Amino acid sequence: MISRLTLFRLCLILLVSAAPSRAAALRLACVGDSITAGYALKDPARDAYPAQLARLLGPDYEVRNFGVSAATLMDAGNYTYRTRPAHDEALAWGPDVVVIALGTNDTKAENIAAHPDDFMPSYRGLIARFRAANPAVKILVCLPPPAFPVAMGIAERVLVAEILPRIRQVATEQQLPLIDLHSPLLNAAALFPDRIHPNPEGAARIAQLVYGGLMLAIQPSAKSLDPAIDTAVVPVP
Repeated sequence: MISRLTLFRLCLILLVSAAPSRAAALRLACVGDSITAGYALKDPARDAYPAQLARLLGPDYEVRNFGVSAATLMDAGNYTYRTRPAHDEALAWGPDVVVIALGTNDTKAENIAAHPDDFMPSYRGLIARFRAANPAVKILVCLPPPAFPVAMGIAERVLVAEILPRIRQVATEQQLPLIDLHSPLLNAAALFPDRIHPNPEGAARIAQLVYGGLMLAIQPSAKSLDPAIDTAVVPVP
């Protein structure tokens, strides 16, 4: 005769084996420059926008910060992201989702003015490398936050005239969702103490905008935290 203890154990095993297994968390890579890395923040591991985004997304996502201070999107830039260790680490991770927020440092005179034809092929190349690492990857591209108005060699007028149109063009031709971190923050200079890098509150706002873009792009039926966030995402035609 089977003892009650043995019967209990058998029932427990059956219950555990029948329970649905939890899906693995989606791997989300935040690729960017010092704004992504959390430059000027006292605790980037807690306050940089990728860390705050991770808290918004919860356990369904594993978010990693691959930001590199001073990095350019352009391969011909003075400090190109392509040759930084974070670039190779992000590719090796094979993320399911990639959020690219580069372009701020490309505004410097030695970059876009000196190599105006390099930005587009460099962006296409970065996208292609992530697609090669994971053919099913979902990529979102961001318009950089404003510069207020010139700081550290970064000029808002160059950002608006030279960088933003190119990023929009890449998003359209590659059929990628575009998250606008520029327009919603034009009147938020107080959140960028050195006129380029966000404080914790500014990083939180960026995280909210990226969160809204992700929800609309990946989970269209999900609601954003704030209805205003929806306006920051430019749908691809």
